[in-house]
Amino acid sequence: MKKDIKHFRDLVVYKRAFDAAMRIFQITKGFPPEERYSLVDQIRRASRSSCSCLAEAWRKRRYMAVFRNKVTDAMQEASETQCWLQFSFACGYIGERDFHELDKEYEEIIAMLNSMELNADKFCF
Repeated sequence: MKKDIKHFRDLVVYKRAFDAAMRIFQITKGFPPEERYSLVDQIRRASRSSCSCLAEAWRKRRYMAVFRNKVTDAMQEASETQCWLQFSFACGYIGERDFHELDKEYEEIIAMLNSMELNADKFCF
């Protein structure tokens, strides 16, 4: 872990997950009204939860097992987001380009989170 990281907002993976969640928020504004309480709600919650789980993990660095658990939760939420993105694409609510860009972004986010979990000793104290 680099010494200049003092807050979860300093983590590159957090910044990328936050930006992706905000992009999803903007995109889902254009979804049909009948999806407001189903698909829109689910994809927004999952994308935001990935960020919030990472923030929780950062605050639990004193306890390696809890840190790993929260990072794993963040990965699960990122994977759930990918699932909802696929539904959004299949239903024709997002285009192929947006789908592939966001799916790729979440693959990279998941890889970064996986690395954090595997190297928890570098983050925990």
